[in-house]
Amino acid sequence: EKIFQRLGVDVSRATLASWMVKMGDLVEPLMDRIREEIRADSFVQCDETPFQVLKEPGKRAQSQSYLWVLRGGDPTHPLIYYEYDPSRSSEVPKRLLRGFQGFLQTDGYEGYTAIGKEPGIVHVGCWAHTRRKFDEALRGQGQSKKKGSKKTPKESKARQALSQIQALYRIERELKEASIKQRYLARQERTKPLLEKLRAWLNASIHSVPPQSLTGKAMHYMHRQWPKLIRVLDDGRVPLDTNLVENAIRPFVVGRKAWLFADTMAGARASANLYGLIETAKANGIEPGRYLAYLFEILP
Repeated sequence: EKIFQRLGVDVSRATLASWMVKMGDLVEPLMDRIREEIRADSFVQCDETPFQVLKEPGKRAQSQSYLWVLRGGDPTHPLIYYEYDPSRSSEVPKRLLRGFQGFLQTDGYEGYTAIGKEPGIVHVGCWAHTRRKFDEALRGQGQSKKKGSKKTPKESKARQALSQIQALYRIERELKEASIKQRYLARQERTKPLLEKLRAWLNASIHSVPPQSLTGKAMHYMHRQWPKLIRVLDDGRVPLDTNLVENAIRPFVVGRKAWLFADTMAGARASANLYGLIETAKANGIEPGRYLAYLFEILP
């Protein structure tokens, strides 16, 4: 609005907002195509974040809605798809991924459990979220520990877990430039024994700390997620964590601190479409402004 004012053109914020909604509508067919391309691949990451929309039928303005994100496609040409939905229920990822078969990687949110059990879907967990739980436990113990006091058994358990998880990440860093097949073989040779050692440690340690302590909660989280966490051994394409899709959703989260909410459902859908286009362009090394200018010339 201020840029236009400096140019001597008086365009109201309401008019600019209306333009954005219309642009979001115009790219709907392209976003549908991106979603279908993601579904057609055999590996996808999914995440979601709160999204406040003021004018939704049957909901108070203060209630939470959600922005869901899919990241998939060819690793050299990734695709990112955003979709707004008033719900955080398991029905949303089921609908977004209808027809998908392959590896689905998510965080530990229970809403993904149902689709993870669908025929043809292998549900993969996230080691970063597991590591975060132990890191929080260690930080909590550091705050409560008096200076000069001895390390508690709980603290040493959290450190032991973090040390073993970090060993998994060291291997991945060394395999950064490896092919999918090379990564798969290296994981069988190097990562699998570490996971077996970590599982044995967890079995021996899980009952040695109070389950309601931070370390206890971290251990039980890892225990519940274990069948999904070890799926990284199944395919060299699958990363240890969901950082790629979290990075895709982060610009929206940062932006939300400034604009706070969407006014209408139409605005929320337009926002999701435009964020998806811009983040896909960025992920492919394309300057978003040039891409959008090209797109709105060619798309009609």
